[in-house]
Amino acid sequence: MGSRFPSHQLSNGLYVSGRSETPKEKPPTMSSAAMPYTGGDIKRSGELGKMFDLHAEKSRKSGPLGSAPSRTASFGAANSNSGSLSKQKTNSGPLNKHGDSSKRSSGPQSAAAPPVLPTTGLITSGPILSGSLNSSGAPRKVSGSLDSTNSVKLHSTTLAHNQAVTKLIQDDTYSFKRSFPKPILWSVILLFVMGLIAGGFILGAVHNALLLILVVVLFGAVSALFIWNSCSGRKAPIRFINRYPDAELRTAKDGQYVKVSGVVTCGNFPLESSYQRVPRCVYTSTSLYEYRGWKSKPSNPKHSRFTWGLRAMERHVVDFYISDFQSGLRALVKTGCGAKVTPYVDESIVVDINPENKDKSPEFMRWLRERNLSSDGRLMRLREGYIKEGSTVSVMGVVRRNENVLMIVPPPEPLSTGCQWAECILPASLEGIILRSEDTSTIDVVPV
Repeated sequence: MGSRFPSHQLSNGLYVSGRSETPKEKPPTMSSAAMPYTGGDIKRSGELGKMFDLHAEKSRKSGPLGSAPSRTASFGAANSNSGSLSKQKTNSGPLNKHGDSSKRSSGPQSAAAPPVLPTTGLITSGPILSGSLNSSGAPRKVSGSLDSTNSVKLHSTTLAHNQAVTKLIQDDTYSFKRSFPKPILWSVILLFVMGLIAGGFILGAVHNALLLILVVVLFGAVSALFIWNSCSGRKAPIRFINRYPDAELRTAKDGQYVKVSGVVTCGNFPLESSYQRVPRCVYTSTSLYEYRGWKSKPSNPKHSRFTWGLRAMERHVVDFYISDFQSGLRALVKTGCGAKVTPYVDESIVVDINPENKDKSPEFMRWLRERNLSSDGRLMRLREGYIKEGSTVSVMGVVRRNENVLMIVPPPEPLSTGCQWAECILPASLEGIILRSEDTSTIDVVPV
């Protein structure tokens, strides 16, 4: 029975309305089977092995690193036999200790393979340490005398060759003999020599000893004054620094000599103390003293008997920041890069060693060995001082303003302390930037 609506029959016998569509040719689809795991065996590599033109003899030579097969062995052989073009390619990735490029593989590796990168995936410069790994994949630190010696030598080499570190020597320590003006000293000596000659001449000619007695009394008084100033040592400059008024960085002018007290913050290169390993310091000082008896050897050419003499000293200082207590501003103190610095930092006694108890302090004996110093049954005393980040310190220097940077730099001329008549102290000169800090072992550090 006909109908005005077109219809057609499907393949299952069902009639549907509409015209039948012409079947379109389907585009050819490409299918690939999953490559089975070959374990590095060239016989099971199939077309992959033929593509790289590998043979059984070559696969034995360029197989896995250990006795266990490796999936990456065939690829390693392909890279080594791919011609001159592949040899000119640069290999990326971390370097092992022989300078060869090491690549990570998913197959098993032997102990000769380079260590696995840490879990962070960060590739850093420098040699890769061999040995066992910790849970995070990083090399585990191994304690021992060799590692500590190497670390100390590396630390000393870094300080010696780093231009940002100022190494202070013994001559930088305050001394009344060096600070007292030499022209005044020689003028006083010349006057006393002339007075003695004139007193002796008058005594011989007129038989009057009054001038000679007067010259001798004045000579004794001046000598006692010099001895008193020499024995005062560091106390006189410290009293002068403590009495010097503090200035505000906010109102300080460019080129003005100021004293600023505040909290210390480390710069780009923090230091570590030599013996106690105190981190994040801006100034470190370690001094070894020896007591000389009647038959003992001197620790230095100027060491007298029955006194403590300096045998070794290590003092370093770097640039740091100081936050002013009064204004709250922060200034950069330029004490590094070989700047002239006069430190007045109190040191505390860390170790007292005698022949009976030297075996009870292995750390001190290790410290001596690292610096090629012998004990020889002597009485020794180790003192250490430092300025740690967060400590309170007083700085004296010249203010420099460079756009938005506020700095304290060494003055061009030494600072004179002047005469302190109440204490019979003669004037002395202080050179460079002056650092003043009390004993840090009894002072709480401000967290920064």
